[in-house]
Amino acid sequence: MIEYIIGVDGGGSGTRVRLARLDGQELAQGQSGPSGLGLGIERAWTSVAHAVTLAFRAAGLEQPSLQRMAIGLGLAGVHNKQWAASFVEHNPGYALVALESDALTTLLGAHAGQPGVIVAIGTGSVGEVLHADGSRHEVGGWGFPSGDEAGGAWIGMRAINHAQQVVDGRVPGSAFATAVIDACGGQRNAMQVWLAAASQTTYAQLARLVLEHAASNAVAHGILSDAGRQIALIARALDPAGTLPVALCGGLAAPLSSYLPAALLQLVVPAQGDSAAGGLRLISKHLQEQ
Repeated sequence: MIEYIIGVDGGGSGTRVRLARLDGQELAQGQSGPSGLGLGIERAWTSVAHAVTLAFRAAGLEQPSLQRMAIGLGLAGVHNKQWAASFVEHNPGYALVALESDALTTLLGAHAGQPGVIVAIGTGSVGEVLHADGSRHEVGGWGFPSGDEAGGAWIGMRAINHAQQVVDGRVPGSAFATAVIDACGGQRNAMQVWLAAASQTTYAQLARLVLEHAASNAVAHGILSDAGRQIALIARALDPAGTLPVALCGGLAAPLSSYLPAALLQLVVPAQGDSAAGGLRLISKHLQEQ
């Protein structure tokens, strides 16, 4: 018998879960490491398991067997159907698993299941719209490294590219460039080692330096201004008429808000819930349909 439902938001930087009773009463949250499917199926399930354990601990409850839980997950990488199928096949024992993209769960959480647009900006980026007729479609979400414009990894790659040009002497140095160079090893050989091992999560960690130096450095400011324009392009592609509310979600939504074009800012509304809350809505819907 299912007693608890769990909503999961998983990406390249971390995993967040919301724990609730079957009637929807939320009890606690938990956080753990990355669970984007591009980082590996086993790693994703391990991160989810750790976050669930921490949520039960925060609620002061003994964690029951997985057979007494149903879980709804919004994970980065679900667009790769082989990864998604493998993830579900490796279900460690949950009574029911509902897996969708993190874009859909973010959409369900942000507008409480009502029509609207979301642009989620974290390690990566993706946008999705839910229309009044129930139809939906997605923009972006192509993944690292070819897509994910405005996401942390994209910002980080722009930063390290600038640092490489500074090391080469192609462009002048700055405190911003020095901070990036130091974060990646401090000199050319060490930077090349860093680059060889870098993942989307690693690149995304450089976004913090771009944000810190944007007020005083034109290159850093330009990177974030470009990110704002990319967010606007995603939103416009989702709702060309500009009639639906737009919620900006994810860890970089707030820091990038000041770099958005004015036309987009007029449509922006606060998100009512996050992707993990959307995961709860997702699994609740699946249970009702059974």
